[in-house]
Amino acid sequence: MKVDDSIIVSPNIWNDADVYEVENRGVDPEGAIWAAMARVADHEGARVLDLGCGSGYHLPILGAQAVSVIGVEPHPPLVQRARERLADLDLPHVEVREGAAQQLSVADASIDVVHARWAYFFGPGCEPGLAELARVMAPGGTAFVIDNDATRSTFGTWFSSAWPDYDPLAIERFWRRQGWERTTVDMRWQFETRADFEAVVAIEFPPSTAARILATHEGNGVDYAVNLWHVTSPTVSTPTATSPTVNVRHDRF
Repeated sequence: MKVDDSIIVSPNIWNDADVYEVENRGVDPEGAIWAAMARVADHEGARVLDLGCGSGYHLPILGAQAVSVIGVEPHPPLVQRARERLADLDLPHVEVREGAAQQLSVADASIDVVHARWAYFFGPGCEPGLAELARVMAPGGTAFVIDNDATRSTFGTWFSSAWPDYDPLAIERFWRRQGWERTTVDMRWQFETRADFEAVVAIEFPPSTAARILATHEGNGVDYAVNLWHVTSPTVSTPTATSPTVNVRHDRF
């Protein structure tokens, strides 16, 4: 399949959407990420954009409180899965649009809360998407980006081992230059069975790393630290120019 060069391929969910569904169910069972978001900006009664919505797992959660939700996803099979998820639900104010972060089919100043969870915004290279956020966010709106914290937790150790060239300090400097703030969140993976855990590890890590993890780590879960990056407009502005780093998605959700 030919993929637009501007689209960041997500091999985990693109290639194994069923296993990724298992992963979604096992991520953050206590809702620590949602709680951290709510302390910054609540999505109740808000116009929400779920950017990189994948198969739409979070759309019903957001739609339960938001006045409207737009899910945007670049991969057509996932767009279809997300629409099928909504088909049997009474959520007429929730919709899915095919599109990319760099060119959103969303009106200017029409979004109060942006939710991007392990999608596109991984540091240098995402400036075109940040420019689009600046366009679509309403005054006083808040954008959230959730991504891995490679400096903490057992999962962070695994991540750093798998991608030793990943530079968390460079990522932090990038977001600070853009005017974003960070909230650190401690959550966990927890799956119903060991088989589920093994399947998820297999789609999130290279085979050699996955084999080492499964040989040494017992149980069905792991502690996991993430960064919740956030900014509130009108602080959102045209992104600061950086070196032309290529933004390649690794294993992230």
